[in-house]
Amino acid sequence: MYRLVHILFRCTMWYRHMQKKSEGTESDLLQRCVRAYISEGTLDLSLDEMSSRVGVSKRMLVHYFGSRDSLERAAIRALEGSLRHQFAPSSLPAGLTPLQLVDVLWERSTAEETRSVLLLVMDVTRRAWNGTGAAREFYAEQQRLWTELLCKTIPDRNAVEDLLQLFQGAILGYLVTNDSRVGAKTLRGFVKNWNDHHSSRKEKTRRLP
Repeated sequence: MYRLVHILFRCTMWYRHMQKKSEGTESDLLQRCVRAYISEGTLDLSLDEMSSRVGVSKRMLVHYFGSRDSLERAAIRALEGSLRHQFAPSSLPAGLTPLQLVDVLWERSTAEETRSVLLLVMDVTRRAWNGTGAAREFYAEQQRLWTELLCKTIPDRNAVEDLLQLFQGAILGYLVTNDSRVGAKTLRGFVKNWNDHHSSRKEKTRRLP
């Protein structure tokens, strides 16, 4: 009886070890797949192409992720988590003015090392516009997080929504021209105009009897 219990215990421990190993392997493989997507700037990679880029068999990809669609969904979730961390309020300097905040966000978004990430984000956004479920969720979450972030410094939701649309257009322009100066000037102009209008309204309110 003791021997049987001992064998069962060892089998249980072996199973837990292999499960943890499998989970670690899957997480590592997913990160390699995300890096491959980023390198290409698109999700349009077949499992055969992904297999070649990450150095594992197509069968292994199917084993861990089931299908190309499932792998794409997992990669989108991983990308979302990475962007949430990069643009979290806690990652930004404290006490930024609206103009300083937009400058920091623009500089981070157009840094040379993030260009491939931007291309991938735009590819996911394109899929969201075309109705892909996971991509729509990604787009909606990004909109929510950026709106929440900007509203902490720009207490005008309509202005924030306009700014986001302008920001996305500026990103497209940057990706086409590889020149971030035009977008920076456009965004700074919008924020300065809002700032002047906001200050004027505050001054008028202060003067009211």
